[in-house]
Amino acid sequence: MEYLALLMFVVVCGVLLLGYPVALTLAGTALLFAGVGSVFGIFEPSFLNALPSRIYGVINNQTLLAVPLFVFMGAMLERSKIAENLLNAMSILLGRFRGGLGISVTLVGMLLAASTGIVGATVVTMGLLSLPTMLKRGYNPQFSTGIICATGTLGQIIPPSIALVLLGDVLSSAYQKAQLQMGLFNPETVSVGDLFAGAVIPGLVLVALYTTYCLLYAMFKPEQVPSLTQADINQIQQGRSKLSLMFSALVPPLLLILVVLGAILLGFATPTEAAGVGAMGATLLALYQGALSRENLTAVMDSTVKITAMVFLILIGASLFSLVFRGFGGEELVQGFFHQMPGGVIGATLVVMLVIFLLGFILDFIEITFVVVPIVAPILLAMGLDPIWLGIMIAINLQTSFLTPPFGFALFYLRGVADKSVKTSSIYRGVVPFIIIQLLLLLALAQWPRLVTWLPEMIYG
Repeated sequence: MEYLALLMFVVVCGVLLLGYPVALTLAGTALLFAGVGSVFGIFEPSFLNALPSRIYGVINNQTLLAVPLFVFMGAMLERSKIAENLLNAMSILLGRFRGGLGISVTLVGMLLAASTGIVGATVVTMGLLSLPTMLKRGYNPQFSTGIICATGTLGQIIPPSIALVLLGDVLSSAYQKAQLQMGLFNPETVSVGDLFAGAVIPGLVLVALYTTYCLLYAMFKPEQVPSLTQADINQIQQGRSKLSLMFSALVPPLLLILVVLGAILLGFATPTEAAGVGAMGATLLALYQGALSRENLTAVMDSTVKITAMVFLILIGASLFSLVFRGFGGEELVQGFFHQMPGGVIGATLVVMLVIFLLGFILDFIEITFVVVPIVAPILLAMGLDPIWLGIMIAINLQTSFLTPPFGFALFYLRGVADKSVKTSSIYRGVVPFIIIQLLLLLALAQWPRLVTWLPEMIYG
């Protein structure tokens, strides 16, 4: 009977590959297997009695309220020309160096990630703004598309990240379940603030690695990443002084980032409260930039409702899937598999990371977060892993799912806005070095876990 749980997971992956909606696939497959199992007496329908309480828990979850607020904040900033101003400022500052545009894209991507947290918006915006400029200035298409896709995914790991908000909620439940399995009771849970603090240093290290790659590329292939001419820089400045351009471009988003993240990390506000402040701050910033029109506000609210509805509908479908998975004994099967595995906790962690990486080729990070993580996280936490470290490792691993073909969403986003002269094969080849860089970061965090745990311990004790 336990192997029916694994068959159910395989069927879900197969149906998703056919293009059916994620939430309906999860719920429909679970109900189909539950119905067949009930007929043959191998599934107890009473497991489904817990679904209403789970849905009510989702509705009543204060942490998840941060999702629509952060989405609103990111969508509003996308409409307020923040990215365009930042890219112009960085281009003036670094464009005179070889590879300077690539470094500019990396730094702007970092700032957008810290202010929006939405991968799709960042990739599309940077693709529209920077890709034509890079190609016009003679940049290699493969390098250009790779750096845009990779920096666009920084929103997965650099807070405030929607992925970290969702992971924080899932890991909190997993940590409590692991405590019960060990016969312990610890009222403390894994908070989103803990994950935000743990992600700061790995996020900055990843930005440093991307920048290093740009510098090395410029060193060994200088003809493929030429510098901007003085005429190009004068065209960007449009008669404005460098100081005023840098001030107007950098200060507003940096101030918003400091207010939102500072309030969370220093304990002045919960992530939900800080998200509300961020949403209001983004609205005021759009007003300051003259971008708060009725059309833009309608588009932002429409985008927020669509993304939020998608996330929560997937969460409800995943809740039903996990109930049926547990009813077939899937959790016991996975737990027994991990405990019998050679290598103990190291072997189990390695297998989980490998499975998540491979699933990233065909599944979105939301499905993996809501379906796979609740199954494996309690087992790994019960084996003694630090929950914050595990959360950041999973988040970085999930970040690669945006870059890995055939279903890497960052690749799709950029393909949709890139010029037809840019080959799809160039986009796919361009992201390979950055996938390798992200995997190297995972190895570094496995070797030096203090890169994740040091800042949360210093802030929260």
